Amino acid sequence: MVDETTNNSASGNTANEGITMSETPTINETLTEAPAADTAQPRRGPADQIREQASKLGSEAAERARAFAGEGKDRATGALDEVAKMFEGAALDVDARLGEEYGKYARSAAEGISSFAESLRGKEVDDLIADASGFVKKSPVIAVGAAAAVGFMLARLIKSGIDAAADAADPDKPSTKA
Repeated sequence: MVDETTNNSASGNTANEGITMSETPTINETLTEAPAADTAQPRRGPADQIREQASKLGSEAAERARAFAGEGKDRATGALDEVAKMFEGAALDVDARLGEEYGKYARSAAEGISSFAESLRGKEVDDLIADASGFVKKSPVIAVGAAAAVGFMLARLIKSGIDAAADAADPDKPSTKA
């Protein structure tokens, strides 16, 4: 059987004038085209829904972490202000006992701590994180050494707190420390 559309077009007899071979969709085109209803709202699979939920949870966690970091920054700057006040008080004591030339060291330390607290207060949490990561990339040996020192200090503080709690709990036990 011969296709009438091509024969009619070639012979000049145009019984099917409106339809040509190029306008008629093939079976492959019909099967691969999406129906109009599906193009309006694409169907999402379970994996897409899980990714979307994970993204939302990640965003919420990042916002909470920023909020906690902001609160921690506020507490740290307050503590630094208190330390600066202690150094200023110590400078006055040193002035009275040893002379003003020695008290200036304590005053300069207090000023340095105060200026550091002000610089912390003036920065956002994201800026502080960027500064810290830049410092670690620039000098990783110092960062590792500082982390080790802080870890050692924390371990000593925790150990002394545990020892003090144990001593307070058992007052009859003789002290093993000399």
